[in-house]
Amino acid sequence: MPLHEVAHGRAGDKGNRLNISLIPYRAEAWPLLAEQVTAERVHDLFRHRGATGVVRHDLPLLHAFNFVIDDVLEGGVNTALNLDGHGKTQSFRLLALTVRMPRRYVHPNSPYAKTEPEGATA
Repeated sequence: MPLHEVAHGRAGDKGNRLNISLIPYRAEAWPLLAEQVTAERVHDLFRHRGATGVVRHDLPLLHAFNFVIDDVLEGGVNTALNLDGHGKTQSFRLLALTVRMPRRYVHPNSPYAKTEPEGATA
């Protein structure tokens, strides 16, 4: 299932560096996300935009992650000619990542929440 079914995110920028937070809707999903949403997978998602590195900061007390992605904003807001120099829309690129999660961790309004029995995964 897409990551946005079990988590939400927010993006910000510092120059040519993109910062994306990832917070699961349910704290219990955090360990499974830690296994699947690795710095390597995130780097692969943004490599086509020129990303040179990704660091994942784990925030276990908040049940969240912070991804710092270098050299992905085409120079940053002052030099980039694209429509999203701040990288705000890039959080959805991360949230489109496919993960396997028990349906009990899905947001209750999601169409994925009611399609399978409780123990099923997508």
